[in-house]
Amino acid sequence: MVVVGMGCRLPGGVDSPEALWRLVAEGRDAIGGLPDDRGWDLDGLYDADPEQHGTAYTRCGGFLEGVGDFDPGFFGIGPREALALDPQQRLMLEVSWEATERAGIDPQALRGSNTGVFTGVSLQDYGPAWHEAPQEAQEAQEAQGQMLTGNALGVVAGRIAYTYGFEGPALTIDTQCSSSLVALHVAAQSLRSGECGLALAGGVTVMSTPGMLLEFSRKRGLAPDGRCKAFSADADGTGWAEGAGVILLERLSDARLAGRRVLAVLRATGTNQDGASNGLTAPNGPSQQRVIRRTLEAARLTPADVDAVEAHGTGTALGDPIEAGALISAYGQDRPEDRPLYLGSLKSNIGHTQAEAGVAGVIKMVMALHHELLPRTLHVSAPSPHVDWSAGRVELLREPVRWPRTGRPRRASVSAFGVSGTNAHVIVEEPPGAAAVAVETPLPLVVSARAEAPLREQAGRLATHLADHPDIALLDAGSTLAARARFEHRAVFFTADRDEAVQTLRAMAEGAPVPNVTRGSVSPQVLDGKLAVMFTGQGGQRPRMGRRLYATHPVFARALDESKCLSGTSRCRITLRMGRSQASRTGVITSSLSRRRVRNPVRDRIWTMAGP
Repeated sequence: MVVVGMGCRLPGGVDSPEALWRLVAEGRDAIGGLPDDRGWDLDGLYDADPEQHGTAYTRCGGFLEGVGDFDPGFFGIGPREALALDPQQRLMLEVSWEATERAGIDPQALRGSNTGVFTGVSLQDYGPAWHEAPQEAQEAQEAQGQMLTGNALGVVAGRIAYTYGFEGPALTIDTQCSSSLVALHVAAQSLRSGECGLALAGGVTVMSTPGMLLEFSRKRGLAPDGRCKAFSADADGTGWAEGAGVILLERLSDARLAGRRVLAVLRATGTNQDGASNGLTAPNGPSQQRVIRRTLEAARLTPADVDAVEAHGTGTALGDPIEAGALISAYGQDRPEDRPLYLGSLKSNIGHTQAEAGVAGVIKMVMALHHELLPRTLHVSAPSPHVDWSAGRVELLREPVRWPRTGRPRRASVSAFGVSGTNAHVIVEEPPGAAAVAVETPLPLVVSARAEAPLREQAGRLATHLADHPDIALLDAGSTLAARARFEHRAVFFTADRDEAVQTLRAMAEGAPVPNVTRGSVSPQVLDGKLAVMFTGQGGQRPRMGRRLYATHPVFARALDESKCLSGTSRCRITLRMGRSQASRTGVITSSLSRRRVRNPVRDRIWTMAGP
């Protein structure tokens, strides 16, 4: 199984995997104050005394910005239904769309497919209890039944499948803090069994009420400053946070056949249970060791084959030493002296995103593979004295460590342990190498949106993204844009120059007239119409027609070469070089035009060009 797309929303204004990488690579702390846009009584909520009922002894956490912002019309949802919709459902709709588009797939093209949805969710605290809802909300015809479907956890995965028309398995999974990693495990199994061809797996957490802060204050489980000091000597509790993350999975053979970019290989996954341990919520070290060893066995790897672990690492005085001990026993033995197991935790940057935490760790490690760097773990004053660090070759990432490509695949593990006792562990591996494709011919850059203003905004964001990421090939950008959903308002231009692309997009964003941009709109009634191709008769030829296309587009060249087998002639290469006298000969040009008319749609299908 391979990762072909990712999307996320995380604290610190993170709205993409790239933004997450910038946050961790720069060593930033995303913890802030309690949100002031949710109707919480912030003054009455805080009390430094943990014994004070109905209060929390922390004023901090990792909260999402603008969590109430939502465009229901984009998803075909009415305003009343949108109001009844848990923000967790809203976020998963958005991030699932983004993860799919980032894989170069139009989500609308998957309607009716056996795509699966596997979502980890555990909180259910949006809005009033059904029987306590205002009378007008219960009686309104448009809202009848919306509170049930808008808040039920089991509907989260189903909402995504319904909205996008997916017909594969749709499962909402709740194992508390390990939910999203268990969802990833189940998604991989479903792909392996053939139940689905693509799988969206992830998790989401939004704290609509301060209930989790109050409950864990009673348990003395929160850090007063809201920060997770993972594996640190001064660890004093976890810090709650929010987030949404989705990964799009596909079988490697299918991804290669479709020409998708492979971000990482999901080498193996595993889950197990603590069973009858010291307590329902107490971590179980031997069980953690067992799930690690079983996952290694499923991957046919030795512990020394894994370079790093993105740990659960919540910053609690009880859980961290147990987890570190299990990692030292399972991974820290019989390793080369120069290759310790590096240990880190994203929670030190953003807090504990609960049901979403596991998938956020996977996204972080996929980005680390790409950037060849293991980021440091924040807030470690000194390694915990409750861990025997000398018992194995495990090193806490107190500083960034380079992680360059070598002669063997680089690998990382990700752990998540639920308060339910359900443990999960996955191993991700660097993707197989892909040959670079050099293209010098102009390529189409396609932008579309529901309205004119969003179209300009889209152009502006794309210009900024291309300018900030010079490593992104123009070919990759063009093919990804062309594969996205095509909305009513559209613009397209051709270019082979990166600077020209950025300047053109910026001009579009400013609303300035751009001569080389073709713009237009279509009515919603024909939005999903199919492309029709009409061939001209003889007379559309010119000397050496198709020569540049043949030289720069291997797919077109192969298709043209194959056509001689169908026609029983070998004139394909000859007609690419023909002069004016040959171009007027009926016997030559009729065959040549026929081949080009058939092969040009092959090229256009590869580009997935936008309609007129």
